[in-house]
Amino acid sequence: MEKELAGKVAFVTGAGKARGMGAVTAATLAARGATVVLSDLCRARPELHWGALTVGDSPEELERLAAEIRTMGGDAHAIAVDVTDRAQVEAAMANCVDRFGGIDILFNNAGTVAGAAPFLEVSDADWGLSFAVNVQGMINTCRAAIPVMLTRRGGAIINNSSLLGITAVAGYSAYTTTKHAVVGLTKTIAAEFGGGGIRCNAICPGMIQTQMGVTEAEMMAREHGVSMEEAKQMMSAPAALRRCGTPEEVGDVVAFLAGPGARFLTGLAVPVSGGFPMGL
Repeated sequence: MEKELAGKVAFVTGAGKARGMGAVTAATLAARGATVVLSDLCRARPELHWGALTVGDSPEELERLAAEIRTMGGDAHAIAVDVTDRAQVEAAMANCVDRFGGIDILFNNAGTVAGAAPFLEVSDADWGLSFAVNVQGMINTCRAAIPVMLTRRGGAIINNSSLLGITAVAGYSAYTTTKHAVVGLTKTIAAEFGGGGIRCNAICPGMIQTQMGVTEAEMMAREHGVSMEEAKQMMSAPAALRRCGTPEEVGDVVAFLAGPGARFLTGLAVPVSGGFPMGL
C-alpha cells in the first residue's frame, strides 16, 4: 500500500476499544504512513455507558492497541485524555507537538450515546453529558489543534457525526441533536480556516459492526424475540447494500479524507451507510 500519509502526525480520540472506529481508523492511518497518537478517557465514567456498552476506560487496553499497531510496523503511541476537560486536551496536544513536531490530522471520534432515548425521557444530566462529550469535546480538540495546524500551513480534521447527524428518527433525541451540531461545527471550521489550508469534513456512519452496533442488535433481538443473526439482518435490510458496515470501511473513508486525494474537499458531511435510507 502506498504510504500517502508518510510524515504526517494523526491524533485520534475515542480510540480505546478494539473493534471501535477510533482504534481501527488509527491502525489504518498508521498503515498508510502516519505517526498515530491514540487517545481515550482511560478512567471509569459509568454515566457514559449505554446498556452493556462501555467507554474506553482502560489505559492498559489503549496501550495494547497502540502496541498492536507497532507490531504491524506502524508508529503508534497512547495517551489518556478526557475530551470534556479543555486543560487535559491542551496538555495532550502540547505533548504531541513536543514529541512529534506537530499535528496534521485530527480524527474526532470520541462520543457518547448517553442521550439515545425518547425526548421526554432524557434527563437533564444526559442532555448535558451529550453536549459535553459530543459537541464541547470536539470543540476542545479543534481549538487545541487548529493553531498548530495553522503553523504548519494546513491540516485535515475529520469529525465523527452519525447518519443521525443529517437526519432524524424517533427515540434518539439528545444523540441526534448533538450529532447535528457536529455537522454545524464541521462546516463552521471549514468556512473559517480554509484560507489557512485546513480542511474539515464529517463522516456520518450508519449501521457499523462496532460494539455499539452489537448492543443495538442485542436490544432488537430481545424486543422482537429473534436471534442475533436475524436482528442484524433486520437492521441492515433497508440499506441498498443489504449489510452493515465494518470499522475498516469507516477507517478507509477517514484516511481518504485525511489524504491528498481529498485535498479539494471540505465542509462535507459524508454518509458512510451503504445507502441506508433513514428518517426525516
